[in-house]
Amino acid sequence: MAPGSFAEYTVVPASAAAPVASLKPEYVTLPISATTAYISLKELGGLSEGIKVLVTAAAGGTGQFAVQLAKKAKCHVIGTCSSDKKSAFLKSIGCDRPINYKTEPVSTVLKQEYPKGVDVVYESVGGAMFDVAVDALAVKGRLIIIGFVSGYQTPTGLAPVKAGTLPAKLLKKSASVQGFFLNHYLSEYQAAMDHLVEMYAGGDLVCEVDLGDLSAEGRFIGLESVFRAVDYMYMGKNTGKIVVELPRSVNSKL
Repeated sequence: MAPGSFAEYTVVPASAAAPVASLKPEYVTLPISATTAYISLKELGGLSEGIKVLVTAAAGGTGQFAVQLAKKAKCHVIGTCSSDKKSAFLKSIGCDRPINYKTEPVSTVLKQEYPKGVDVVYESVGGAMFDVAVDALAVKGRLIIIGFVSGYQTPTGLAPVKAGTLPAKLLKKSASVQGFFLNHYLSEYQAAMDHLVEMYAGGDLVCEVDLGDLSAEGRFIGLESVFRAVDYMYMGKNTGKIVVELPRSVNSKL
């Protein structure tokens, strides 16, 4: 949670660090990806038993946690992804209805199988997926924007959305769209981290990591592979959180 993450060493205040039981890459998934899902759903999601939750990019770094946390709240969870392999992963963590958008149009599935709409959307894709999600909202539905990865490589950093009709669509359903940026909820951060670390240590949370084993040039090792890792993410290849391994220095005392 401090600037300068793409480095072998960094110095941070003790208050910004969280103690962990061992040096496992799974713990790297928690500080941003898991806490974003945990705090946003807790503060804005209004989760309760039986409500329908749609998670976009559900097999990604943060989506995997939104799926699991919604299931723990006894919600019905729908998750979008880009491959059958990711669909299988989503089923393994409890997703009720994975949708591989490469083989099934998301809007069609939602209209046919969820005609009354979805109550909560955890949205991180943006662009056309955002438009589909807005159209799929139920009466009093809540859409939480935690990112818009589809636009990050464009000159503006944004993918176009149908914003012109958004007020009318929200009014018609008494629905809402709200942004969530973790830095504005730092008062909740430490408690969330403590809880998530405890959940993982107790076997109550899957922290899927992608070390790049299936990438063209193999596992992501060393700072020089950060560029490959970022490209791998933008190509939508990762399942879970991408982790770059840093080889231990010969002079390291750690």
